Amino acid sequence: LDTAAALVEEYPGLLVHGIVGDFERHLQHLPDALGPRLVAFLGGTIGNFTPGSRRRFLRGLAKAMGPDDHLLLGTDLVKDPAMLEAAYDDGEGVTAEFNRNVLHVVNRELDADFDVDAFDHVAFFDREREWIEMRLRAASRQHVHIGALGLDIEFEPREELRTEISAKFTHERLQGDLAAAGLELERVFTDDNGLFAVSLSRPRD
Repeated sequence: LDTAAALVEEYPGLLVHGIVGDFERHLQHLPDALGPRLVAFLGGTIGNFTPGSRRRFLRGLAKAMGPDDHLLLGTDLVKDPAMLEAAYDDGEGVTAEFNRNVLHVVNRELDADFDVDAFDHVAFFDREREWIEMRLRAASRQHVHIGALGLDIEFEPREELRTEISAKFTHERLQGDLAAAGLELERVFTDDNGLFAVSLSRPRD
């Protein structure tokens, strides 16, 4: 609500229709418009879906769009694995803290007792799947209780918990995913170094 109010204040002519929901489950609540709509899904969030979930999401989005609507989609591109791994395992430890924060969230929201400092950050590029995988590796044997789920888990030393994937895209993967969802790729815009892309697509006739 605060974000919507701030946008209206900054851009007085802007009509804001706020929706509280999950973009995987509430696409049917996209507001109608008097003319064509541009659905913007920027950043690299699409890469955090597994391949099956990604295609289901894009299919749902295509069904929610009208024939004159367009999708503006941001995708992180496949690049030098060393560059990718350095970005997800930075020397300052920013990404490591971000990764471990998921355990703080589980502790707080699900009444768990993870010893957050007893897990090491792991990030690597899976060349076959073309995605970065982030994990947390137990530094020692641990017993974890998750109260809200009535669940007890044993972690052996060096046992890993996958916390995130971040898929990287080629033109072929992007075009294939869009086509499978019933979307037709019209244009792709990239930076000069080919690190990131923004694509424009529309529902296929």
